[in-house]
Amino acid sequence: MIQKLISKIQKTGAPIVVGLDPMMNYIPEHIQKKAFGEYGETLEGAAEAIWQYNKEIVDAVYDLIPAVKPQVAMYEQFGIEGMKAFKKTVDYCKSKDLVVIGDVKRGDIGSTSAAYAVGHLGHVTVGSKKYAPFDEDFATVNPYLGSDGIKPFLEVCKEEKKGLFILVKTSNPSSGEFQDRLIDGRPLYELVGEQVARWGEECMGEKYSYIGAVVGATYPEMGKTLRKIMPKSFILVPGYGAQGGKGADLVHFFNEDGLGAIVNSSRGIIAAYKQEKYAKYGEEHFAEASRAAVEDMVADIAGALKQAK
Repeated sequence: MIQKLISKIQKTGAPIVVGLDPMMNYIPEHIQKKAFGEYGETLEGAAEAIWQYNKEIVDAVYDLIPAVKPQVAMYEQFGIEGMKAFKKTVDYCKSKDLVVIGDVKRGDIGSTSAAYAVGHLGHVTVGSKKYAPFDEDFATVNPYLGSDGIKPFLEVCKEEKKGLFILVKTSNPSSGEFQDRLIDGRPLYELVGEQVARWGEECMGEKYSYIGAVVGATYPEMGKTLRKIMPKSFILVPGYGAQGGKGADLVHFFNEDGLGAIVNSSRGIIAAYKQEKYAKYGEEHFAEASRAAVEDMVADIAGALKQAK
């Protein structure tokens, strides 16, 4: 799947991923009103509003981007109905030939980790048949439990030719409470990065590994160090836009071939119509605002990379 991701990045010229992280206060009133009119102010109504919102955004931007990243918590909060919307979103994005990164941040051990891996990336056996329950292409995972938590995912990735993005240095302000702690004189995130590179050697594509890392855009200098530590790992970079990251911060996350990183923006794109810059589109044309935000993001990153050469 890493080869497909690379191919689509090269085709679109857009090393970006749109985070489909819907909140009810992002969803325009006319979509909520229609969904509640059909299902009432219920969990089912909320899930329907989320699904319709996602669908319009995907329809507006799918030709510009290589990938999407639905954050499962935004769907789980609405229970079973929300998870149905998550699955519909995954399936619809795949029907548009988008790479789907399931932002699930799982982290457990043994049979529990194996079950998470099967549920999101693999096939589960039911009698004489096998099914792909959620069927994302990549998943985000937390390495805090060590190799016991990662190896079951690696096995599924090898079997299914799918991938992982392992948390290494996250974009949130308090990430340093643990991730920056010195171990034998080195920050913990560097040691985790080295282990990600080792895990990645077990799942190599043509040039890049199926096993990538999550490194926040808000820490560009750390990103520069981690790029050297993990030369064959793709880096998923959150923190662009709404969290303060900009194109100029991102150049160190890429390799000299212009590849090696994919930058995420969530509310900066899906709720673009709420920003002053895109307010002219209004709620009714929220998806057009999202498309404009994608185009601006692509230009910002491309300009920064060109200037850095």
